Amino acid sequence: MDRLRNMDPRKMIAMGFVMVLIGWVLPLLMVIKVIEAGFFLSFFSYTVSLMGLFFGIIGAAFYVRNRKH
Repeated sequence: MDRLRNMDPRKMIAMGFVMVLIGWVLPLLMVIKVIEAGFFLSFFSYTVSLMGLFFGIIGAAFYVRNRKH
């Protein structure tokens, strides 16, 4: 948890955005049949998207907290 607090909030937001983007692009590629849909890939896509959402929210909260102090 200390490593998260020492990270730059803007980097966390950017990393969260990239992760959510990956979580959006992978299902799109599965739907248009560019890559074959499988259980692991679908689960991985969901997990990456969810983690990206959390990173973005935590990064935004740290950014607001740092701006107030």
